[in-house]
Amino acid sequence: MVKLFRITSGLIPLAAGLLLIAPANSGRVRLGVEVLIAQNYAPLVGKRVGLITNHTGRTATGESTIDVLAQAPGVKLVALFAPEHGLEGTIEGRPVPAGCEPRTGLPIHSLYGATLRPTDAMLAEVDVLVFDIQDAGVRFYTYITTMAYAMEEAARRKIAFVVLDRPNPLNGLAVQGPMLDPGCSSFVGYFPMPIRHGMTVGELAQMFNAENKISADLTVIPLQGWRRELWFDETGLEWIRPSPNLCSLRGATLYPAIELLRAGGVSVGRGTATPFELSGAPWIRSEELLSYLRSRNIPGVHFEPVHFQPSKDVHAGEVCYGLRLQTTDRSRLDIGWLGVELLAALHKFYPQEFRLEKTLHLLGSTRTLERIRAQDDPREIVAGWEAELEAFKRLRRRYLLYD
Repeated sequence: MVKLFRITSGLIPLAAGLLLIAPANSGRVRLGVEVLIAQNYAPLVGKRVGLITNHTGRTATGESTIDVLAQAPGVKLVALFAPEHGLEGTIEGRPVPAGCEPRTGLPIHSLYGATLRPTDAMLAEVDVLVFDIQDAGVRFYTYITTMAYAMEEAARRKIAFVVLDRPNPLNGLAVQGPMLDPGCSSFVGYFPMPIRHGMTVGELAQMFNAENKISADLTVIPLQGWRRELWFDETGLEWIRPSPNLCSLRGATLYPAIELLRAGGVSVGRGTATPFELSGAPWIRSEELLSYLRSRNIPGVHFEPVHFQPSKDVHAGEVCYGLRLQTTDRSRLDIGWLGVELLAALHKFYPQEFRLEKTLHLLGSTRTLERIRAQDDPREIVAGWEAELEAFKRLRRRYLLYD
């Protein structure tokens, strides 16, 4: 059973039946780590703690969760675990090394290197694993798979697991994109869900735990003041890049659609000032692509022709021609629809250069890929997801924590 520490009417339940008066809501969302502090660390007192975190694990005032738990009375922080991009969030395109955290002297175990899961040796001195990382709200973002793998390993060893919840930056309402095929499961596709799932990491942890029968001893420390309709810039919290190229909420909003193109041989703006707001390649004819996509009347997005020279990643150092994308109404933007329109257009105009088949590992749907290859109308492709998306919405409803 999942244990929840909720704040109701300013009262926080603590151990031994005690109550602590919570400070009045400041008008911003209170993070799970802040709720944990207000609870006097109740789920962790007397325990040896392993912390899965990175640079995004911090309070709204900027104090890192590492420091918070290292100084917490009655809590013994014994190990740190780093996901993709490392503890500082700066590593790109290579494994994360193990090491030692300089301020605390604690060991840093890599969960993105020789192993993607915590091992016996890593967990030997751990009583409870704590997860505190800002997610991007996208199925193929690896932090949620790291969480799930760690939950599985914790469950096998009877180690408790605590999730300090954080907002879904893309809000908790929209559920968009094709469902992941069971046969497409991978590190970028842990669970059969659409590309944009509309859930927080705490909600995902509950769903993974129950539906995949992980049976972890799971506790979720919920947010206070978060509502499902809130985008990140409406939470009162400061944007911290979840990974090196998610520089802004603008880019993060387009990321679930634009990132699909990268494996097919298109630069998505990595190595420029505005990743995921650009897409291009040396072989794209901007005006041709622009004219076609504008004729498709895709809601919530505006296209402009552009050329750029990325300093890294796909087509590094080459002049790329393509499009700049601008979100005009994010409430109307369907990233599944946009993604399929872009994939279909690139396949239509550049079938020799654009490697459509390489996009499957992120797209996650063989049927969708087949229909794009057959040049079916993208609107009809998107309509074909409706039944599966409705079924997923019914499933996820069991695990939602917020209104």
